[in-house]
Amino acid sequence: MRWALVKVCLAVTAMVVIAFAVPLGLVIREMASDRAFSDAERQAAMIAPTLSITTDREELTRAVLSTEPGDRGRLAVHVPAEGGPLDIGTRRATPKDVATVRKAGRASITEVTGGFALLQPTALGTGDIAVVEVFVPEGEVSHGVATAWLMLAGVGVALIVGSVAVADRLGVRMVQPAQRLAGAAQDLGEGRLGTRVPEEGPSELRSAAVAFNSMADQVVQLLANERELAADLSHRLRTPLTVLRLNAASLGEGPAAEQTRAAVQQLEHEVDTIIRTAREQRPQPSGQTGAGCDASEVIRERMGFWSALAEDEGREVRLAGVDRTVRIPVARPELAAALDALLGNVFRHTPEGTAFSVDVHHSGDAVIVLVSDAGPGISDPEAALARGTSGRDAASGSVGSTGLGLDIVRRVAESTGGDLRIGRSVLGGTEVRIWIGLYGSRPERGRRGHGRRVGRRTGWQRRRDSRAATRAQH
Repeated sequence: MRWALVKVCLAVTAMVVIAFAVPLGLVIREMASDRAFSDAERQAAMIAPTLSITTDREELTRAVLSTEPGDRGRLAVHVPAEGGPLDIGTRRATPKDVATVRKAGRASITEVTGGFALLQPTALGTGDIAVVEVFVPEGEVSHGVATAWLMLAGVGVALIVGSVAVADRLGVRMVQPAQRLAGAAQDLGEGRLGTRVPEEGPSELRSAAVAFNSMADQVVQLLANERELAADLSHRLRTPLTVLRLNAASLGEGPAAEQTRAAVQQLEHEVDTIIRTAREQRPQPSGQTGAGCDASEVIRERMGFWSALAEDEGREVRLAGVDRTVRIPVARPELAAALDALLGNVFRHTPEGTAFSVDVHHSGDAVIVLVSDAGPGISDPEAALARGTSGRDAASGSVGSTGLGLDIVRRVAESTGGDLRIGRSVLGGTEVRIWIGLYGSRPERGRRGHGRRVGRRTGWQRRRDSRAATRAQH
């Protein structure tokens, strides 16, 4: 937009300069020519009194040489005589041109070598017509024209440069607010809810900035209302959970009773986490992220939790890339919830004995978490990523799934500028790739790491907690 305005202003100014400069240059050339020939007519008139008095050759010669053009060889007098025309001074015009002027009785300008000759007829006392010839060099005809044209060109260039500079400043004044508005819209779309636009610039852009800021405020308010609603709805679950916990406490001892109590405890913990997250989360200013966590530590912890159930079901587990600290801009509960959702899907939608792996890659500007399994895979990955849809239900016949697990993982990834992808794993089943951006930019793809076995068989209590958490989560 800025350069378009500059181009338009440049074209308009150039047309205006040409429209005025070219005719003005032609007028200046005509004025210079008229000035030169007017001087020549004045010089020719200086010899007219002498011609009206005498036609003597010597007298006329002295009169011609006494004038400035005659002394410089630019003046000649052609007087008719009985023995032939009498030519005094330096002659340049042809006899034919002189005869034509004498016969016509009016002045004429003829082109000669090196310039022009002004032929001015003058009446003699005898009634004959003499012709006074004044030579005008070509340099005098165009004297000052080149300088005037250069000055016009300089003025035209200055006008064009000035107009371009003014147009550029006007373009900046218009473009910068538009660019800020576009950048703020992109930031808001990426989840930076604290983004606002300065209300400045042309009136139209100021109105757009006011509307954008109002929209951003409404978005923040709507999200705050949504969080409060989620917290309120979760809080309503506490009453039936309390009753359920009291009933579970009266079940006595035994594996089933302990599993029920563990499931109730896990469910209470998840409800508290939802309430705490909904109440504490606030929109952050643009360019800032949360405290984050160590992805390697969280993954090791959650894999240790799920490995007990994996050993009970005879699943081979591999873990790679968690041997060093990897800081990511994701809160610890959110990353743990995303991993639990993915690993829970593996246990829910693949047969017992199906192997799975978790790989972590660090590519400099992103962290990539791969969760792979050797199960039947997902028939429709696009449908699986849609909120409220379970991509494995149609293939496996699973029921009771809300289909929100992958949506939770996707939102965690997109909050950092990354994304979620589903593909085919090297194990033959599903591979879920979580791209977590470290600086709010799109991460680059990494290479798959080499897996390793995880952990040894733990006690019965740990296996019981894993199975209870799986049932409570689904």
